[in-house]
Amino acid sequence: MFIQTEPTPNPNVLKFLPGRDVAPQGVLEYRTIDEAAASPLAEALFELEGVEGVFFGADYVSVTRGVQAPDWSAMKAPILSVIMDHFVSGAPLTRDAPTTAEDAGEDTEIVAEIKGLLDSRIRPAVAQDGGDILFDHFDEETGVLRLRMRGACSGCPSSSATLKAGVEQMMRHYIPEVTSVEQVI
Repeated sequence: MFIQTEPTPNPNVLKFLPGRDVAPQGVLEYRTIDEAAASPLAEALFELEGVEGVFFGADYVSVTRGVQAPDWSAMKAPILSVIMDHFVSGAPLTRDAPTTAEDAGEDTEIVAEIKGLLDSRIRPAVAQDGGDILFDHFDEETGVLRLRMRGACSGCPSSSATLKAGVEQMMRHYIPEVTSVEQVI
């Protein structure tokens, strides 16, 4: 098994591509060792020195290292070993079926358009950098759209520029009701 790595715009996140499906049912993010207990792979990664976050995309694993963690040259080999051992073993990604929060009620037409644009144009582009953007809330009175950054995008130095120059501009172009985009932390 050969696992490729790719840098991300966030210098504290490295993207690992095992050449197979990782989380085809939907992205998963673990920010603490307690959360990681739901996934044998995430738990094993958190046991490594310096790992501060794990994000599973459809076909990749993004690992976040702590600010005071060793550099990537020291962390990369142990991470590769854990990922390879997991996939070679055939163990499931999660111990239980992941739960997805269901929206309360029906989406308005504008919210449905926003989610459609996120899913079709924005999320695939952000996934290339090892992250994800999720809809949080749209205030129809003010036109403010709130989004959550995950994976490599969470805490990335360029995430605010991505939101303002990329996401906000695209949203305003296709959905005039959107006046601005803000990140929910």
